[in-house]
Amino acid sequence: MTEHHTAAPARPGTPAGRKDRTHWLYIAVIAAVILGIAVGLVAPDFAKSLKPLGDGFVNLIKMMIAPVIFCTIVLGIGSIAKAATVGKVGGLALAYFLAMSTFALAIGLVVGNFVRPGTGLQLTPYKPSSGGGDGGTVQFLLDIIPGSVPVLPVLFVALLVGFALQQMGPTAQPLIKGLTLVQGVVFRVLTMIMWVAPIGAFGAIAAVVGSTGWAAVGAMFLLMGAFYLTCAVFILGVLGTLLKVVTGVSILKVMKYLGREYLLIFSTSSSETALPRLIAKMEHAGVSKPVVGVTVPTGYSFNLDGTAIYLTMASLFVSNAMGLQMNLGQQIGLLVFMIIASKGAAGVTGAGLATLAAGLQAHRPELLGGMGVIVGIDKFMSEARALTNFTGNAVATLLIGKWVGEIDLARVDRVLSGQDRFDESTMLTHGERLDDVATSVTAQPAVEGSTTDRLTGAGNSATR
Repeated sequence: MTEHHTAAPARPGTPAGRKDRTHWLYIAVIAAVILGIAVGLVAPDFAKSLKPLGDGFVNLIKMMIAPVIFCTIVLGIGSIAKAATVGKVGGLALAYFLAMSTFALAIGLVVGNFVRPGTGLQLTPYKPSSGGGDGGTVQFLLDIIPGSVPVLPVLFVALLVGFALQQMGPTAQPLIKGLTLVQGVVFRVLTMIMWVAPIGAFGAIAAVVGSTGWAAVGAMFLLMGAFYLTCAVFILGVLGTLLKVVTGVSILKVMKYLGREYLLIFSTSSSETALPRLIAKMEHAGVSKPVVGVTVPTGYSFNLDGTAIYLTMASLFVSNAMGLQMNLGQQIGLLVFMIIASKGAAGVTGAGLATLAAGLQAHRPELLGGMGVIVGIDKFMSEARALTNFTGNAVATLLIGKWVGEIDLARVDRVLSGQDRFDESTMLTHGERLDDVATSVTAQPAVEGSTTDRLTGAGNSATR
């Protein structure tokens, strides 16, 4: 998980007003959730009959699991190999991203097991009435949506294909480019589906609140509060401590330096909109251009700390809400799956939901019936997810710059203390800096059709 206000440098080739449309989707989902809660409290019997709306939307997401996982994993393997060939910076960055994402996923599991959000809701999938009539019509409409493909076989085949393409070397480039186009079509379809999210969220939330009353509202607020608190602890406690120990830099000063970017991300619910500004600001802060050019774009695809925390906590919420708790072995299996699958959770609106659905289907398919509630509250957690992802990539750039000796700590201190201010006018009016970065990154570790496109404006408007 998308992503407006605040003057940010327009990416070349990005159609004017494109982000405003996704912002309207964000507002529509929030309005649908509020309306769903109201209907559930005022007319609980009617609200319960709206459950097929949420289930239908979840089925649409399930339909996209296999193509999303296949495309992102195959292209992701190629990106990892490319990044590793950049040398010490790329290899170190990828090792750090893997370790930190795993740690974030584990934190999500620990907090989720401690807080146990969703307990007692007793969600159930939609069951048509035995007498036909409206139930038969609703089931007929739901049956139009294709069923999902088993996730683990898709993941296995994607891994084999990805490694096979890597071994083919330059001769595989036409195939990789073709798959990139296929991925674009898949993401476009997923984006189309996400415009139905307000309807799905309304039906799911209304049905849950109609069945359980204020208990559902309390459970959703508990999950959101626990998630926000976990993200804050992760940023200040984990990232802040690591940054201080390695570089001596205060995380609070870094966050103050990136204040404008935080406002931009908060208004758009995505860290993607601040990518060009983060590149420029990290270079201004004293990290060398090669380190920034490798670390930042690669991190936007592979270092998604906030998304990692969200995936595990949301999975536990669904399992608790349905009264089908996962045992420790299943949770560890889910964590391992998410380590791989979360690398494809950036790039387009709805990919995070598809990844969550993939994890549930791979380990406990019966839990997919409870995902409708997550569709509604997902938007309320998108800001924390995006801010955590963004902060994680800023910290990663400073850390890797220190580890490879490509950072001027004296300049970092001057910049963060306000003595050497970032020139907003230069950032906004001289495209050479960002164009140079985009050019250098194109030849380095970019994800096909993803990172490079984000820099050049040719890619999708992405959500965390």
